[in-house]
Amino acid sequence: MMEGKSALFKAFGGLDSIPIVLDTKNPDEIVETLVRLRPSFGAVSLEDISAPRCFEIERRVVDALDCPVMHDDQHGTAIVVLAALLGASTLLDRDMAKLRVVISGAGAAGVACANLLLANGISDITVLDSSGILHPSRDDMNSVKAELAQRTNPAGRTGGMVEALEGADVFLGVSAGVVPEDLIATMAPDGIVFALSNPDPEIHPDVAAKYAAVVATGRSDFPNQINNVLAFPGFSGARWTRAPAGSPRR
Repeated sequence: MMEGKSALFKAFGGLDSIPIVLDTKNPDEIVETLVRLRPSFGAVSLEDISAPRCFEIERRVVDALDCPVMHDDQHGTAIVVLAALLGASTLLDRDMAKLRVVISGAGAAGVACANLLLANGISDITVLDSSGILHPSRDDMNSVKAELAQRTNPAGRTGGMVEALEGADVFLGVSAGVVPEDLIATMAPDGIVFALSNPDPEIHPDVAAKYAAVVATGRSDFPNQINNVLAFPGFSGARWTRAPAGSPRR
């Protein structure tokens, strides 16, 4: 997989890259290794580091290195989701800032998507993990989820997917799990459904299309694929401009 990603970086971003796989999950060891490798490389793309470990590692690597750093599972996903949502909003003549967004998944991708959408003016975002809607009164969340709960869910919703999806404009799925058709049917008219889990989307696009005006998945064999590779040219631009880290602003 890492070799294939290197080939895609070359094809779409013009970047020569070397896949390096580390036999450790220890944040200190990962950060130290990247600091020692920095003189040989002009940028770092992190891959497949689980949450919440990935947030600490990325923050420490960004602080330690004077080069662009991207955690693809976070920022690659968030960038292409934002771009797709901008396109869908334009197509439907909707004000993106006024959309009510539901994000299924509070791991690396879900947290990064929520942060980038917040930074770009969307204020009504509800995030769910396996235990339900993130809200400040929950006492079973890690520090990353707890912090996100303070900045999302302005209506103070509690419960699960049933409560979250009713009347929502956008469903963004970045975590494995099936969303029943009857729940998608409760969304607002002309909704937007991004069912990005692989290999099985949260809901089949043909079913989602019965209720939503715009439907996308993470698979290349379905129409409207949203794929992180679309962000690779931007990472190349960050490299050539010597940007220290990605910006959350459009």
